[in-house]
Amino acid sequence: MQTVETLNEGLKRAYTLTIPAGDIAAKVDAEVKRAAPTVRMPGFRPGKVPANLIKKMHGPALEREALNTAVQEGIQSLITEQGLRPAMQPQVELDEDYSAGKDVEVKIALEILPQVPAPAIDAIKLERLTAEPTDAEIDALLKRFAAQQKSFEPALEGHPAVEGDQVVIDFVGKTEDGVAFPGGTGTGMSVELGSGQLIPGFEAQLEGAKVGEERTLNVTFPESYGEKSLAGKPATFDITVTAVNTPKDVAIDDDFAKGLGLEGIDKLRELFKGQVEQELNGLTRTHMKRKLLDQLAAGHDFPVPPSMVDAEFAQIWSQLEHEATHEADPAAAMAEMEKERDDYVAIAERRVRLGLLLSEIGQQNGVEVSQAEMQRLVAQAAQQYDPKDRQRFAEYVQQDPIAAAQLRAPLYEDKVVDFLFGKAEIADRPVTREELEAAIEEEDGFASGTHVHNHDDHDHHDHAGHDHDHAAHDHADHDHDEPKPKKAAKKAAEPTAEVAEVSEAPAKKPAAKKAKKVEAVEEASAEEAPELHEAPAPKKKPAKKKAEAEG
Repeated sequence: MQTVETLNEGLKRAYTLTIPAGDIAAKVDAEVKRAAPTVRMPGFRPGKVPANLIKKMHGPALEREALNTAVQEGIQSLITEQGLRPAMQPQVELDEDYSAGKDVEVKIALEILPQVPAPAIDAIKLERLTAEPTDAEIDALLKRFAAQQKSFEPALEGHPAVEGDQVVIDFVGKTEDGVAFPGGTGTGMSVELGSGQLIPGFEAQLEGAKVGEERTLNVTFPESYGEKSLAGKPATFDITVTAVNTPKDVAIDDDFAKGLGLEGIDKLRELFKGQVEQELNGLTRTHMKRKLLDQLAAGHDFPVPPSMVDAEFAQIWSQLEHEATHEADPAAAMAEMEKERDDYVAIAERRVRLGLLLSEIGQQNGVEVSQAEMQRLVAQAAQQYDPKDRQRFAEYVQQDPIAAAQLRAPLYEDKVVDFLFGKAEIADRPVTREELEAAIEEEDGFASGTHVHNHDDHDHHDHAGHDHDHAAHDHADHDHDEPKPKKAAKKAAEPTAEVAEVSEAPAKKPAAKKAKKVEAVEEASAEEAPELHEAPAPKKKPAKKKAEAEG
């Protein structure tokens, strides 16, 4: 094989490989020899089909396979011999005039990872903002949790429904021309008035309703409604009230805690205090990490591969476009984004540079993700799949270095950050929760990660794929069959979720004891009822300045 370098400019490289026709022919012969024992052809005993007939029958397919193998081996040899570290998958272009039996000329273009300067990590100084849980926020959390646990009892005969009551209805939804629409019919759906769970105007028109009453509700679906055929359109719902229930008072006392499988109210308060402490510790770490990244970004400047920046920018822009579609005026939101496009490109470049820098720090200091840690990551990620697909997902991760790298990246980044925390000079400063949240809000960004990657110089697959989320599009080029994840369960309200996790009595976990409001609505009619729900409000578009803080 002959190799000629045609471009060496900055981080860009290009080569022309010439693979002799004899090498490809040898691979075809080897494949014929390998396959011969299994080939069946009328008039010949199994395994006795002549090689020339096998080539005649399967020649084009064998030629393509041999060519593909030769090109892949050529690229691997090039990367090894030249000591290249590709930033992304190389671009490969085959000579258009190639035909079987001729030498093949292959053009390869790629960008390489830069040589990262020795990171300056011995003079890092950080401030750790620490906040303690207060009785007031623990009390507030208890009250919110108790409100989620409230139960209902049948109202007195003739009682008109008021805000806070639960109304059970059968309903038929119709478009403005009186035609029932798919997903708009249900029975036995429970609606808590004032909860805001349903489309605007629906709950308010149920106030004053009594058992047995029939009403026609007039509503307009939001512009952002998930079903496009209904978005922004007026509709009516013919409803029949089958029950009206009033809430029972919930006393936050020892009996309440014991109903959750705990010893008493003090134990419940202790659990919520631990939850608040964990949340505050997370906020403290977030603030410290962002300050750390700011220092690293300010102290290091080196060229980064444009292809990686483009991929990072595409991910950021895609997120912004998605959020813009949920704004009141999507077109105006998109126009505002366009004005700041260059700034977002700069943010993408910063994130890539920080990722490469953290990777270098980790490599130089022996930071690694152990096999046991990787197995735990795979097991955790597999939980989003149906049980029958979890083993297949684990096998997929084992076979696909890009998928494995993406799964490993966040933990690797956290371990590098923890290493740097250990090296830094840290000064503690007590603050309130409000002060801590304000400090983070000032520098809020797209995400907490920098897309750091832990590359192995002896495995070019990791270099080509990287531990970057934006490399996910490369999966389409792989033969591995990744199982589709099951639909994510609806997120429980914060207090319910936390206490449910720590309760030692599964049968008495709040989530199991009483269905949450959203779940109750959906369980009434698994197919139709969810259509009444309005899509969750999107997060606000992060300001450019905030995004810069995170990289």
